[in-house]
Amino acid sequence: MTEQKRAGFIALIGEPNAGKSTLLNRMVGAKVSIVTHKVQTTRARIRGVAMEGQAQLVFVDTPGLFKPRRRLDRAMVAAAWSGASDADVVVLLVEAHRGITDGVAAILDGLSERVGNAKVALAINKIDRVKSDVLLGLTEQLNERFPFVETFMISAEKGYGVDTLRAWLASQMPLGPWLYPEDQIADLPMRMIAGEMTREKLTLRLHQELPYQMTVETETWEEKSDGSARIEQIIYVVRDGHKGIVLGNKGETIKAVGKAAREELTEFLGRKVHLFLQVKVRPNWLEESERYSEMGLDFKDGN
Repeated sequence: MTEQKRAGFIALIGEPNAGKSTLLNRMVGAKVSIVTHKVQTTRARIRGVAMEGQAQLVFVDTPGLFKPRRRLDRAMVAAAWSGASDADVVVLLVEAHRGITDGVAAILDGLSERVGNAKVALAINKIDRVKSDVLLGLTEQLNERFPFVETFMISAEKGYGVDTLRAWLASQMPLGPWLYPEDQIADLPMRMIAGEMTREKLTLRLHQELPYQMTVETETWEEKSDGSARIEQIIYVVRDGHKGIVLGNKGETIKAVGKAAREELTEFLGRKVHLFLQVKVRPNWLEESERYSEMGLDFKDGN
């Protein structure tokens, strides 16, 4: 008898920088969520699709849960909890070496009322950073705080324990037809993925100089007759001074960012990419509802 098809949604939640994007990319086997060492780089609820046997796992990579201060922060936190409440299974990622921080404690307190009927599993990440006795103690403490259905020890970066977690998730998916074509890895439009890749390169290059007050939009995407793609993107910043930082001395910064983004896009798409970047000052983009829609966030959630 052939195995029946299964499909469902899995929400990865946790503090910023807990490794959610790294885990998603490892599960899906492709880079669909940007990964940087800066916290709070994931804005939209990016969905990656992974196949495990006859089960289709649709991952909702939520923004990190943290204490919001601005409209954008509030919209991101609302999106994270919304993603969790809509899922079939929720996986809480906790960093082994950081343990139960104030942020993790706040998430644990909110789980019962915010996740609906979803099963909640615990994944302790970055286990290579601590000794086994510390891991066991942390596991006990976390399971005392919330009745997790399963606990997994993983290293999202190195891949340890990820196959076990994926196989378990597949077994938990509801019976039913697949939600996406088998070869589709993400439901985000390619324009947005391209914008996120460029934003990642900017974030890595600029570090603390230009925090979150910038966004990248793919303005045009033209398929050329030779099979290549011509992509034009606009980097929006809120101040003239920020524009200078993005451009860099004699345009060095934006050239380096463009080169790195173009190389990654070329590898991702498997064909030649012509990438053109422009920087524009848009003082109020953080208060424009269209920008939130483009990021997959609800502007009203920021109130």
